[in-house]
Amino acid sequence: MLAMKFLPRASSQRSIAVVAHSPGTRSPYNPPMQTPALPAPRPPRASLQRIFITGLLTLLPIWLTWVVVKFVFVLLSDASRPLIGPLLHNIAEMHAAWHWADQAWVQTALALLATLAVIMLSGLMARRVVGQRLLRWFEALVGRIPLASTIYGSARKLLDILQTQPDGTQRVVLIDFPHNEMKSVGFVTRILHEQGTGRELAAVYVPTTPNPTSGYLEVVPVEKLTPTDWTVDQAMSFIISGGAVAPDSIPFSVHAPRAAGDAIEGTA
Repeated sequence: MLAMKFLPRASSQRSIAVVAHSPGTRSPYNPPMQTPALPAPRPPRASLQRIFITGLLTLLPIWLTWVVVKFVFVLLSDASRPLIGPLLHNIAEMHAAWHWADQAWVQTALALLATLAVIMLSGLMARRVVGQRLLRWFEALVGRIPLASTIYGSARKLLDILQTQPDGTQRVVLIDFPHNEMKSVGFVTRILHEQGTGRELAAVYVPTTPNPTSGYLEVVPVEKLTPTDWTVDQAMSFIISGGAVAPDSIPFSVHAPRAAGDAIEGTA
């Protein structure tokens, strides 16, 4: 390879010098090209695993929503199906033009609407004097049945407690469960007193995620409770969503000892 180089002389003229380079050498005016380093290929197994996890996390909320909606839909429709099903079947047999009334989807839809209508009617009547008298009569009737009275009474008291907010009381608290370095969201249902010492103890219901109808009952000293400013609805959203729906900050530790009566009052 030949390269031309200008060499200065004493005079103002310049001469051209021819410099010979061997094939193995490289001219300083022709630097070597640097090939960019290629990223190391990822193992196919790791890529498939990451894609699978991403797809699972994407579809999981949709699946959970479908399961809950389907459960409620089936529960409400099955409540009225024993009455709506035979009624629509008789109508379809008597009137040929109403043959579509005997189809399964029609019976399910009308049974669902009938159940919703009964629920709305019950709520409307519960706000009236006549409805309240009927409710008391029904509760007195259930109270005469041994097993039913226990279940109905316990469920009724729990719902009444969760729906009311006594003065000076925060129903939603945090407790040390299952150990001291972890907290669980609970609902104070009652205040008890320790036998002999009189120390106040709180009965706290700790629901599970994502089904809050099951949970644990813990008896905790009142001074060990960590109060929150959450409502029952906010706590339920936090529990059902697995913590996804939550405020930016929550109290985790008790900053100062509190008197038992100042911590929770009026829950007994």
